[in-house]
Amino acid sequence: MSLKFKAVSDSDTDPKSPNSKPNNENTIKREIVDLRNGSEVLYIQRFFTYDQSWKWFHFLNNHIPWTRPTVRVFGRSCLQPRDTCYVASPGLPELIYSGYQPHAYSWDDYPPLKDILDAVHKALPGSYFNSLLLNRYKGGNDYVGWHSDDEKLYGLTPEIASVSFGCDRDFFLKKKPCKTSNVSKRHDEEPASKRLKKSCHADQYTFKLKHGSLLVMRGNTQRDWIHSVPKRAKVDTTRINLTFRHVL
Repeated sequence: MSLKFKAVSDSDTDPKSPNSKPNNENTIKREIVDLRNGSEVLYIQRFFTYDQSWKWFHFLNNHIPWTRPTVRVFGRSCLQPRDTCYVASPGLPELIYSGYQPHAYSWDDYPPLKDILDAVHKALPGSYFNSLLLNRYKGGNDYVGWHSDDEKLYGLTPEIASVSFGCDRDFFLKKKPCKTSNVSKRHDEEPASKRLKKSCHADQYTFKLKHGSLLVMRGNTQRDWIHSVPKRAKVDTTRINLTFRHVL
């Protein structure tokens, strides 16, 4: 589906914080997609400057303790098709997905992550994130299948802020299939075409997540929609994605 954005400009950069501020301009162009029924996506294509984004990328690529865990999908064990790392504030409930429980690193273990978090908080007044799931896609064969981030530890209407560095990748959103509208499932191994055929909705959106961009899913998006980053045969470079979440 072609996207019709509602563009909004803000002047929320902080010239006193050159290491963490979004782009050098005095305004940030925000593009909003109303998914209806209380669901909304906010997209800022140039959240960080080009040069600052590469600095973040090289730090993350070289210093984060990436791991590629074994997960359970549809009753069988398989290697997760992307690298991952988890960071969380002290005292939060443990994160478990697809039978895998990642080690929770501290924000103090990797201080630059706090700078990125500060920039996200400044851009989203009233939002508060206390955990971070990092994913590294080392090429076009790395992907994440259709799923929603509707785990109970995120609450009923979670806000998820996603920052991307490196290679551009497609990000798909589509309405949840009717029969599983209230069920949280991971679909890393099921072909996207098969999932699409099961859906009784035609609504689907595609975003091109750019180097240094910020995408935010709000409201009922996790309840009513699923999303994925599909395989891409012609992609041979790395993308790193940071998804900031609030654990209750």
